[in-house]
Amino acid sequence: MREQEASDDAVMTRIGQAVILLHGGDREEARNRFGALWSEIGASADAFRRCALAHYLADAQDDPGDELAWDLRALAAADGGGAGAAIRAFYPALHLNLAADYLKLQRPGAARIHLDRAREAMAALGDGGHGPGVRTAVERLERRLAEAEEC
Repeated sequence: MREQEASDDAVMTRIGQAVILLHGGDREEARNRFGALWSEIGASADAFRRCALAHYLADAQDDPGDELAWDLRALAAADGGGAGAAIRAFYPALHLNLAADYLKLQRPGAARIHLDRAREAMAALGDGGHGPGVRTAVERLERRLAEAEEC
């Protein structure tokens, strides 16, 4: 195994460990670990790893504005990473998260744009993995957004 591949695997392992903390409810420690990793890899990591890390860093934020900023970083990393299958599969979730961020910030117009983009990108999702969950989340957010737009 090349040195870079081993380093990339270590990055994904560390992201996975912090995700476990995040899902276990230790948001602060997860945020600290994600932040330390972001400082270490910065722009040197490939687009997939930058996208994944920013995506999860967004989920660890308490402030909706900070969450939006990290989700925008994740999208920028994906946009800069070419059109590989791994990156394309991220787009539905990236746009879904941005739509949710904008809805939290009471910006339904921006939320609608990203929800529509999430729907357009769903062809990249397979039937397994996180595909069904993303599709369900899009439908759920669609209902919430419709309610917000009625007000």
